[in-house]
Amino acid sequence: MEAARGASTVYHCLNPAYSSAEWARLVPLYMGNLIEAAGEAGARLVVLDNVYMLGRPEGRRLNEDTPSNPCSRKGEIRARAAEQLFDAHRRGVVRATSGRASDYYGPGGRLTNFGEYLWKPVLSGGTGRMIVPLGAVHTYHYIPDVAAGLHSLGAAEADVEGRWWMLPCRPAGTAQQLIDGFARALGRLVRVTEVPAWMLRVMGLVMPLLREAGEMRYQWDEPFVCDDGRFRARFGTTPVSGEEAARATVAWAQSEYGR
Repeated sequence: MEAARGASTVYHCLNPAYSSAEWARLVPLYMGNLIEAAGEAGARLVVLDNVYMLGRPEGRRLNEDTPSNPCSRKGEIRARAAEQLFDAHRRGVVRATSGRASDYYGPGGRLTNFGEYLWKPVLSGGTGRMIVPLGAVHTYHYIPDVAAGLHSLGAAEADVEGRWWMLPCRPAGTAQQLIDGFARALGRLVRVTEVPAWMLRVMGLVMPLLREAGEMRYQWDEPFVCDDGRFRARFGTTPVSGEEAARATVAWAQSEYGR
């Protein structure tokens, strides 16, 4: 990716295929190229990141004070990339900031837990499949909230630079609660089944994506709660309501998968 000459902000939201091997090979290259391009253009680099590098919550809410403590290979890769970014900022190579988010849902979220494996069967009258525990308390970031948060970071004063921010999110809840909201927006029952962990391990033998997702299962072993209080205080923003998010997600799913 190249930054346009004279641009004020460069946003990075790209990721390689969901593979630890691909991440280890490509993420440092992506980050290095973005740092160089944004630095040469004199632009602020705003990176969308995840929370993998924070590791297990161990009973705590995840926020900007949570130390990096990865417990997965993907988390280790993301931790190194974050250090690469902010080291370049400290050295004056680039003006950088980062917004982090947990698992996504909403319009455009085709490869999320609330994407095609849920909506394709549901909209054809069948039962959707979920590979995460339906009853586990977890923060799910709504994609338009993430986009709005990144825009805020790009347009803000220089005090946002040199550190990461937890992007806006609604209070943590369960996957089942989100699905119940989708059902109300759709006006009918949404049937889902939770794929057991043992079956996911078996399926992972022939499905690389499921095999790669297995090491992140720890995020549903205990409440996984993100705290966006610092972002709200700085920007005065609030996430989209659950009802509006559900309606927009259902409308997108019907357009994308209703055929």
